[in-house]
Amino acid sequence: MKELIDRLYEMEQLSREEWKMLLSHRSEETDQYARSLADEVRQKVYGNDIYVRGLIEFTNYCRNDCYYCGIRRSNKNAQRYRLTEDEILFCCQQGYELGFRTFVLQGGEDSYYTDDKMVGLIHKIKEKYPDCALTLSVGEKSEKTYSAYREAGADRYLLRHETADPAHYGKLHPDSMSCENRKNCLRVLKKLGFQTGAGFMVGSPYQTVDDLVEDFIFLKELNPEMVGIGPFIAHQDTPFREEKSGTLEDTLFYLALLRLMLPQVLLPATTALGTIHPKGRELGVKSGANVVMPNLSPVSVRKKYMLYDGKICTGDEAAECRHCLSRRMEMIGCRIVSDRGDYKSK
Repeated sequence: MKELIDRLYEMEQLSREEWKMLLSHRSEETDQYARSLADEVRQKVYGNDIYVRGLIEFTNYCRNDCYYCGIRRSNKNAQRYRLTEDEILFCCQQGYELGFRTFVLQGGEDSYYTDDKMVGLIHKIKEKYPDCALTLSVGEKSEKTYSAYREAGADRYLLRHETADPAHYGKLHPDSMSCENRKNCLRVLKKLGFQTGAGFMVGSPYQTVDDLVEDFIFLKELNPEMVGIGPFIAHQDTPFREEKSGTLEDTLFYLALLRLMLPQVLLPATTALGTIHPKGRELGVKSGANVVMPNLSPVSVRKKYMLYDGKICTGDEAAECRHCLSRRMEMIGCRIVSDRGDYKSK
């Protein structure tokens, strides 16, 4: 398997059969080899700088009913909330004072935030913080809407594809949602000039090696600037409440493969990774990740944005989150930088 890992490192394209072999015939030795090589590549491209993104979870209303998600439309136990424009701007102010130069507005697909409301909000954030990047993560929209966000000043857009295989996608989502539409949204975002982020769940229900092969091939073709992957973690108020979580080992191995396949990619060590292991984010960085996303949302709403059970960092103030992560990164020889942290093209 080391030969296939070396070929990824040398930027060669693997066939479906080779991907299947690499993902099926793993050992602790090959996992460690991939992770060590990915750590080298991260340092070569980005040094030991770790970029922070200030995450603002501004609404947990969602029109969708994804079977794995705690804020799905059918969850009657979810305590719904929406932040006002002033509350969102206050989160940005706090974040800016703490050294954040990227804000991520993340929420469910909430029709309350019309195009006009979102465009107005984007304008205000970019006018007030022109040296900052603004990332949106608000789901599937029309090309017209994405274009309006881009023209208003949004720089990046996160839209995890979740799984690139249509049959697997259908097992995780209701019939009203389509794998092809999801992928097409990502292609449109790339076309419009967004730094675009895709990604998949690790260990989601019914996931097979063939599904994962499709994920890696799709990501290679899309060539996104950002990839977010994290372990599936069940939520008690979803149809998947009894399903087992994705593993730390799988997530770290796939992070490493992504870094080798897409050397310049912005790759987060996610909150979900930190949730399944106390040093999950540090291990993620040592496996090729170079982004962390502390929470800037008001403490009063953090426990309400519960996509999965046991989510960490629901009680800390923004400053505590930031300083805690700084210390954690320093302990593994890295440093958090006050920087927009843009994608480095070749």
